[in-house]
Amino acid sequence: MDRRRISAIAHQDHPIASPLGDDTVRRLLGRAITSGDERVLDLGCAEAAWLVHALNDHPGIHAEGVDIDAETIAQARESAAKAGLSDRLNLHAVDAKEFTSPHRFDVVLNVGSTHAFDGMLLTLEAARTHLAPGGRVLLGECFWEREPNQVTLDAGFTIDEYDDLATTVDRITAAGWTPLYGHVSTMQEWDDYEWSWTGSVSRWALDNPDDPDHQDALEAAGKHRHTWLHGYRGVLGFVTLLLRSTF
Repeated sequence: MDRRRISAIAHQDHPIASPLGDDTVRRLLGRAITSGDERVLDLGCAEAAWLVHALNDHPGIHAEGVDIDAETIAQARESAAKAGLSDRLNLHAVDAKEFTSPHRFDVVLNVGSTHAFDGMLLTLEAARTHLAPGGRVLLGECFWEREPNQVTLDAGFTIDEYDDLATTVDRITAAGWTPLYGHVSTMQEWDDYEWSWTGSVSRWALDNPDDPDHQDALEAAGKHRHTWLHGYRGVLGFVTLLLRSTF
């Protein structure tokens, strides 16, 4: 089943594609957006859920989003138009590594999309090139709560893929960033995200038995649910950090 299609289905009930609740998202954005007239950039925006939250809660800001998937960006533009946000939201279907802008941004987001830059520290290097003086970065990344078991590793994770929380933060500070705030996703946030992911895909498959992707969707939901419940539940953590450059 096409990865983009399954992701779109999986996030129907949980548009924020990370284990974060709506109240947490608003709190994090409220910490990042301080004056209310900032320029905000999301590098790896998918359907622009973070930017929609920001624009709705902060009517004076302007936002731009970047995602490599042109179809996803087209859907995000359509949703923004329906919500009356098009005049303050500019979306780009381009590889985030190649994105350039004449503007500098007061807030740069990358939450759960560090793979777009091949890792956390490379993501921060890229974000720095887009920041206005005094700008902030909102970064979301996984870490190991404890050492992964074999089910987790068999699903494609590697032990050295992530560090523990303390080491993750140490690496960020050593790279020249100062944390201003942070949120570690709760078990409730993780469970809500994973039940939404697997439930949305399962429901779609059961409602569309004649679709060619029906069986693939059921199998994907089942595999994901097994890996989560038997593998990384309580093992994989997620931290979202508000950062400023130290120098």
